[in-house]
Amino acid sequence: MGQQEKVSTSLAGAVSEGISASLAAVDAELDRRYPGDPGTRQPVHTVYVPGNVFDAGTIRSWGDQALAALDEHAPDAASFAAVLGLADDLAEDVYGRVRAKLEREPIEDLRVDFEDGYAGQDEDQDAARAARLISEAYANGTAAPYMGIRMKCMESAVRDRGIRTTDVFLTGILENGGLPDGLVLTLPKVTYPEQVSAFVRLLEAFEKAHGLDAGRLGFEIQIETSQSILATDGTAAVARMIGAAEGRATGLHYGTFDYSACLGVSAAYQASDHPAADHAKAIMQVAAAGTGVRVSDGSTNVLPVGSTEHVHEAWRLHYGLTRRALSRAYYQGWDMHPGHIPTRYAAVFAFYREGFEAAAKRLSAYANHAGGDVMDEPATAKALSSYLLRGIDCGALDTAEVDALTGMTRAALDRFAAPRRGDLTASAE
Repeated sequence: MGQQEKVSTSLAGAVSEGISASLAAVDAELDRRYPGDPGTRQPVHTVYVPGNVFDAGTIRSWGDQALAALDEHAPDAASFAAVLGLADDLAEDVYGRVRAKLEREPIEDLRVDFEDGYAGQDEDQDAARAARLISEAYANGTAAPYMGIRMKCMESAVRDRGIRTTDVFLTGILENGGLPDGLVLTLPKVTYPEQVSAFVRLLEAFEKAHGLDAGRLGFEIQIETSQSILATDGTAAVARMIGAAEGRATGLHYGTFDYSACLGVSAAYQASDHPAADHAKAIMQVAAAGTGVRVSDGSTNVLPVGSTEHVHEAWRLHYGLTRRALSRAYYQGWDMHPGHIPTRYAAVFAFYREGFEAAAKRLSAYANHAGGDVMDEPATAKALSSYLLRGIDCGALDTAEVDALTGMTRAALDRFAAPRRGDLTASAE
């Protein structure tokens, strides 16, 4: 070792202590408001099924219908790849994984809808039935990883009905076996943060009535109005909504068509790639960053039905919109029809398969201080590991192949993906 340099300071330790004391409240606020990503699985999509239509066979039926669409309109890897423009070296792998996914887990997140899509005559009965069927699905292993309901909103005309349906559903869930880990509630058409606060009070009352842990029930906030993005005082209302949820918000879901209509966008141009949609989602994304609240894209209403030519056109549109969303870090979207499922998974799988090798090698080089042709930093290592974990969770990547290229266990990837605040370092195991 060379000669040690003399180290001198000019400030007393009390200076540092005083600064830390002055920032103690800020430190606590950062920890409270920005805990980071929860590190749990995020579904790649949400499927909405009307409450009067949902039954015990819905999930399997969607998978079977999606497989039938492939059999009829793209019966092999080459024909499917030709429709979507998949590279030759991805075609067989992606097609095989899509079919396997449709057999094994066709839906990752299902919402029984009691709002726009609901056309039943007895909402109490349908809500109670949904609770029983969802509980049974979790008990017998046929559930999607995430399931729940979308109730009516907190606006005056439907508020009482939304509150009652929430109560009927949650009470039924408890009576039929308890709250499953994958239970999700979605609050639609939120315009003011006070509506979020009101829903929090509802959930608090339910938890207290049943002796549940405070904060046990979380919910998603659906962004469907211009006022939820820009409040009358010029602030981003969506950011205040996250705060109003008091730690219960789990997601922000963009409502493509209600939001577009709110801005006066003509029906023919209402789409998730419209500039108005990009603006809204960008605000949502910034508001949610670091809070642990995840952002979901919306849907397309162009259904892949009818002639093979029309199905292929609808598939190309859906595939392109999904790939576009993924590149913008919107890792979840809505699917409105079983025919959308093949292209949802094709887009997701291709996205992760295409970048897998490069991401794994970059992360391995970073973890092992091996250098390379890209100079990565801790934040990039976090993004690389998150990318690989998302690919594993949805079935695009296999754990073994990720282990082989990175030399890391799942636990090591998790540490890179969700480090403690101020500590973006981790080591491979």
